[in-house]
Amino acid sequence: MIHATAIVDAQAEIDSNVEVGPYSIIRANVTVESGTTIGPHVVIEPYVHIGPDCKIFQYAAIGAVPQSMKFEGEETHVKIKRGCVIREFVTIHRGTGFGGGVTEIGEENYLMAYTHIAHDCITGRQVMLANNATLAGHITLGDYSTIGGLVAIHQFVRVGNYAFIGGKSAVVKDIPPYVIASGDRVKLHGLNSVGLKRHGFSRETLSALKKTYRIIFRIGLTLNEAIERVSAEVEQIPEVVNFIDFIKSSSRGITR
Repeated sequence: MIHATAIVDAQAEIDSNVEVGPYSIIRANVTVESGTTIGPHVVIEPYVHIGPDCKIFQYAAIGAVPQSMKFEGEETHVKIKRGCVIREFVTIHRGTGFGGGVTEIGEENYLMAYTHIAHDCITGRQVMLANNATLAGHITLGDYSTIGGLVAIHQFVRVGNYAFIGGKSAVVKDIPPYVIASGDRVKLHGLNSVGLKRHGFSRETLSALKKTYRIIFRIGLTLNEAIERVSAEVEQIPEVVNFIDFIKSSSRGITR
């Protein structure tokens, strides 16, 4: 299953049910689990763990040292979970000792061509990054979030669950869960209603989230006033609680 022209270090742990294409390079201290396919001309650097059933296309580069002036060569890692698709020319960098030590790609992520994931980023489950989406360091993407093509996200930004960021956007503050955002600089444009319906959210849940969004962003209240009003007027279902908790825990500030 390993092509004759591929170079695989003897200290790499490659499951017998892994395919490695022509001219790919796999360094020492790499683990690749069963069912994963690695295309031609892929480079996987040390301290990378790739879960089962992933598909890695040609010219992807995974596990290079971070582009950080403070990095001093410490052992840090990349962890890619089950079922991820990593398309052509994707780059994923290792974590840093001062930033948690690991860059982690969640289950069933779809990373389209030329996307870049910098050091210490963490993505949730079934996250999609369209072509040329770029994550700076220390970014967290929530479950089922979608990042459009040519989007650039500032370091330390968080994107909430089920959020959708339209293409060619510049994101400098946190994006709450369940919303649509786009623009340079990015602004909110309401709930991600289509995406939420596709994921099976009930009419009652959508109604509660719409009311929460309107109170917080549409009627001119301060954030504290809006949160108090949501607590008093909106049923505290898990999605509403998650929305409010995300806003309360923001350190960069919330996109409005």
